[in-house]
Amino acid sequence: MKSLLAEHNILSNSSEQIEILEHRHSKDFNLIPFQQKLEESGLYPLRPTGLEVFQVNMGKMCNQVCKHCHVDAGPDRKEIMTQETMLQCLETLKENPYLKTVDLTGGAPEMNPRFRWFVEEIKKLNRHVIVRCNLTIILANKKYHDLPEFYKLHNIEVVSSLPFYTQDRTDRQRGNGVFEDSIKALQMLNEVGYGMEGTSLILNLVYNPAGAFLPPTQDSLEKEYKEALMDKYRISFNQLFAITNLPISRFLDYLLQTDNYEKYMEKLVLAYNPIAAANVMCRNTISIGWDGYLYDCDFNQMLDLKLACTSTHIAQFNIDNIKNRNIKIGQHCYGCTAGAGSSCGGAVA
Repeated sequence: MKSLLAEHNILSNSSEQIEILEHRHSKDFNLIPFQQKLEESGLYPLRPTGLEVFQVNMGKMCNQVCKHCHVDAGPDRKEIMTQETMLQCLETLKENPYLKTVDLTGGAPEMNPRFRWFVEEIKKLNRHVIVRCNLTIILANKKYHDLPEFYKLHNIEVVSSLPFYTQDRTDRQRGNGVFEDSIKALQMLNEVGYGMEGTSLILNLVYNPAGAFLPPTQDSLEKEYKEALMDKYRISFNQLFAITNLPISRFLDYLLQTDNYEKYMEKLVLAYNPIAAANVMCRNTISIGWDGYLYDCDFNQMLDLKLACTSTHIAQFNIDNIKNRNIKIGQHCYGCTAGAGSSCGGAVA
């Protein structure tokens, strides 16, 4: 493992990440190739089942630096989607009405200066919009304080990360003071109707494990969250999504530094679930990078694994070409197929 760490110095270098995941430097660690598991399940090559979700990364700029962040986002990241690329996304949505859901991610997508304009233009196309809000952005600056009202005005589904319902575990994972600000932001969202019974304003939370282990059962964890947040903070929400940490970017760095990489990968392989593999999000989702390039999923985007077809950029979007591609896979895909499975919408099996 020391030699592995010595060769892995810059996690933003996607080729180095892939090299580690394929074990080119580890002679003693024999990990079953993910392709072999798919073949045994009758799922190789992995193909799309349809296209419904249009996931757009609006940039890597963020007001937080979370330990588990697979985007490697932070305040000093400069990558940001331009209005030109947004216009190309809007044109694609106009031409492909079956892309019913637009999922806006980052970084903190709200930090893109064209964020609100983009949301308004998407809603004019009658699409369901999801915003991946980190909660603390609402309190980060006065210009963001009215985000709950903006979300409500456009009936946006809000999906927010809350690693746990206690301060110590949340702050260890996301930074000092994050839990307190997250609670305040959730209360602000509740005040305008989000997550409240009798409204159509959807507020979902996301749980990520704080270490090298799989998430607990999603339903039981959701019950714990709802009871704890209501009892102590009078906070209500709709659903909890339990998402497995994938071994890329900062989490891969953590695994290597703590000498947990091999154990974690073995754990993922042993928990491989063919039902989860059949329902992975890359089969009905297209991920658009901040620069307009196209990927099978948000995780492949961070590894710079572009679509395996001629349509590799939003300017070249061709639905027939994209629907008939083979989905690119790698050892990191074990993260989405372990146990009950994992996607941007939580468990899949």
